Order: sequence, then C-alpha cells, then structure tokens
Amino acid sequence: MTESTPTISGYSKYNPDAKKRKKINPLEEKYPMLPNKKYEVIYADPPWDYGGKMQYDKSCIKTENIGFERDVFISSASFKYPTLKLKELQQLDVPSIAADNCILFMWTTGPQLANSILLGESWGFEYKTVAFVWDKQVHNPGRYTLSQTEFVLAFKKGKFPTPRGARNIRQFISEHRGKHSEKPEIIIEGITKMFPQQAKIELFARKNYEGWDNWGLEIPDNKIKIVSQKECEEDFQLKMI
Repeated sequence: MTESTPTISGYSKYNPDAKKRKKINPLEEKYPMLPNKKYEVIYADPPWDYGGKMQYDKSCIKTENIGFERDVFISSASFKYPTLKLKELQQLDVPSIAADNCILFMWTTGPQLANSILLGESWGFEYKTVAFVWDKQVHNPGRYTLSQTEFVLAFKKGKFPTPRGARNIRQFISEHRGKHSEKPEIIIEGITKMFPQQAKIELFARKNYEGWDNWGLEIPDNKIKIVSQKECEEDFQLKMI
C-alpha cells in the first residue's frame, strides 16, 4: 500500500512564511521608557492588531496558481512591526506625558475607529473630530466597499493649547501611498504649523523629525526637516493679523 501524496494548499504554502516574517518586540518589557517630560501635542500611529488578518492575491488559489509554482503573495501589518491589541495599547502611560492642556492626533483605519476612541479616552482624552482624511490614491479589497482612506482623529485634554498657529490646514489629503504603514509627511507638517511653539512628541515613530521628540522601537538617528521655523513664524504672524 502506497502512501498518499500530501495535499498542497495555499495555506500550507503561505503559513510557514507568515510565521517567519512576523515581527517580534525585541525588548524584555512591552514598551521602552517614555520621556520624563510633558507635551502639549501628541501624534500617535498605534500598531493596531488585526487579529492575524492577512491580505492575499490570486496566487493562493490553486486553480490560478497551478501547483503553486509561483510564490504565494501575502501581506500583513505584523510583518512590518510588532502589533498590539487594544488592551495592550491602553497600558501605555500616555497620561504621564500629557500636559494639562493637550491635543492628541491619532492615526486609525475604518476597522479600528471604535477602538481608537476607546484608546484615546483611556489615555485621558475626549474625542473631538476627524482632523485628517488621507486618500491613498490606491485601494485594497474591502468586505463592504474598497478600502482607500485612513484617518487622523483629534482628541483634547483640558483646553486647546495656545498660542495657536496656522488655521488653514486642509483636512483632506490626497497623496499616493508609499511603503506599508508609511504616512504622508504633509500631516505632521500641518500639525507643526498649527502648533509651532508647543512641545510635541510622535509615538510609535519610525522617522525622526526636527522640532519633535519621538518614541518607539525603530527611530533613526538622522533628523528630517519637514517645515522651517521661518514658515511656522510666518503662519503664526498671519494668524495674528
């Protein structure tokens, strides 16, 4: 009696690769230490957990990829950075770095909108509005409609930080997406112009911007200039006219 040949499926092809590519937090603790400082502006891009959900294309369908001779395409946020569930994100002591009067700008996606509001509230903030809508100019398949936008929500603690800079920053941004989870710099540039004189920090940062403190696992040494102090001062003076 001969042994039957094992059945090859898309799952058997992509699952080992998915396990190898998953990013793991290298720290003993869940988070690095937060700064011993208070900030009036906090900009966060939480590493939302999507329950292991991955994106595929037709290469995982055996009738489209006969014998799975081509590599099976898979994509997941967890391949790019260690993701965290809502309860884990709520453990981050953001209240310890938030000034009495503070604005929180938080990136989110459609599936994470409800969790985003819960997270902001657990950090001591009140949800106020959608500050930015990013049209990525490309789309992903969605269960309901095509997924082509992301959002930055605005939360407030205490009073609105003053003095206020630019008031003409656009809510709707249309820029072609780059690498996975890479956000358009025009957003942080706009926030910088809105609050040119306040202490600012980016949480879960993967870039290092001039005029900002930052915190995260993957921060490069080199500073990036996004907007000049002169531009900020000009926007501030225009507001005062």
